[in-house]
Amino acid sequence: MTPRTETAVSGQEYLATEASPEFQELRRRLRRFVFPMSAVFLLWYFAYVMLGAFAHDFMAIKVWGDINVGILVGLGQFLSTFLITAIYVRFANRELDPRAEAIRNKLEGGAA
Repeated sequence: MTPRTETAVSGQEYLATEASPEFQELRRRLRRFVFPMSAVFLLWYFAYVMLGAFAHDFMAIKVWGDINVGILVGLGQFLSTFLITAIYVRFANRELDPRAEAIRNKLEGGAA
């Protein structure tokens, strides 16, 4: 990675970059990933809370020793958080970061 030199970018250059098709596509790709993934996770979390509140018998089913369904679903919350993070990092590295780098280079190069 090469060190960056600080270059002053005017407000007009920034606004032109923000309005560019490349920047809009970057935002569109981010939203297309973040909103559905957030909705899925929130539904999964809401289901866990509702099961804990209203399905005591189901959550108390013993699976192995003192391990019950509630513990497994709760651990599933942690695992799904790590999985979503890993998926996002991969997505960002492959889709977002190269586009953001190109936009930054164009802006800092004065070609906005």
